[in-house]
Amino acid sequence: MRLIKHPVLCNYYVTYRCNATCNFCDIWEKPSPYITFQNFRENLHDLKKLGVKVIDFTGGEPLLHRELDVLLEEAKKASMITTVTTNCLLYPKYAERLKGKIDMLHFSLDSPDEEEHNVSRGVKCFDKVMESITIAKAIGERPDVLFTVFEQNVDKIERIWREITQPNDLVLILNPVFDYNSVQTGGSLSEQSLKQLQWWGKQKNVYLNEAFISLRKNGGNHVDNPVCKAASTTLVISPENKLVLPCYHLGTKDFAINNNLYELYQSAEVQEIVALEGRLKECEGCVINCYMQPSFAVEINKYFWKALPSTLKYNYIKSTWKKLI
Repeated sequence: MRLIKHPVLCNYYVTYRCNATCNFCDIWEKPSPYITFQNFRENLHDLKKLGVKVIDFTGGEPLLHRELDVLLEEAKKASMITTVTTNCLLYPKYAERLKGKIDMLHFSLDSPDEEEHNVSRGVKCFDKVMESITIAKAIGERPDVLFTVFEQNVDKIERIWREITQPNDLVLILNPVFDYNSVQTGGSLSEQSLKQLQWWGKQKNVYLNEAFISLRKNGGNHVDNPVCKAASTTLVISPENKLVLPCYHLGTKDFAINNNLYELYQSAEVQEIVALEGRLKECEGCVINCYMQPSFAVEINKYFWKALPSTLKYNYIKSTWKKLI
C-alpha cells in the first residue's frame, strides 16, 4: 500500500566537481558548472509545490559551491530539511558560515587509519575530518560520521566506533557500498560481512537501515516486482539545471527545467519514465542506497517494516541531542 504518492526528496547536485578522487566514484571525472542561485530559488518554489520535504545538497563536493550557505539558508526559509555530505577538506574554512543551516551533516570517513582513508579518497583528508569534528562540536553542531562499508574495511567498524564516534558522541552511519554503471566497487558484500553489519546496526549510536541488508539478501531490486521508487520519491537536479530520470546513476534521460519544474514533472513524457521506475533492465539487482532509502519509506511492505526501527532509532538519537543543546 502506497502511503505517499508525491516526491519527498530532492538530490540537488550543486556541482559534479570534487577535490577528491575516490576510487569508488566517477562523479569527479565529469566536467561541470555550478548551479545558480536564481535557478535554485525558482526550483525551490516548485519543489515545495510538488511536496518535497528534504533537499540533499550533493555533488561532487558540495562545499566547492561558494554560495552553499546562501542556498541552504534559502532552503531553510522554505521549511525544507537539509542534508550535506562532505569529505571535510573545506569544512574548517566554511564551518561558521554553514552553522545552523544543515539538519543532517555527514562527514565521510572510511577507515580509522589515516593512510588507508587517504588512499581510498585519492587525497589527504583524514586530518581534515578529525579537525572538522572538533570544529563542528565547538560551534554546537553534531555531524554524523558516514562510513562506506567495503569487504576490505568491514573489520574497521569497531575502531571507528570506539576511537572516533563514541568518544565524540556522534552517530556512525554504515553505508554499504554498491556498484553502478561501469563503476565496480566490490559492492557484493559477503554473507559474513552482512551479518557483521546487522550486528553493528544494533549498537549504541550506530545507524544502519536493515532493509538494505534484506534487499541484498533477496538479490536486490527485481524488475518483475520492483521495490525501487526512485523516480516517484526523488527528484534529481543536475548542475546544468536539468531533471535527470529515472535516477542519477542510470540517468537515461534528462530534461531542461527552464523555470517550469512543476509542470515538467507532471508532464506526460516525464510521467511515462516515472512509471518505469525499477522496471528497466538496468534496474535488475540494484541496491543503490540513496534511492532505496526513500523507497522503503513510502510504501508498506516487508522493507518498510525492516527500515522502520532503524529510522526511529536515528530520529530519537538526533532529537535527544537537540534537546541537550
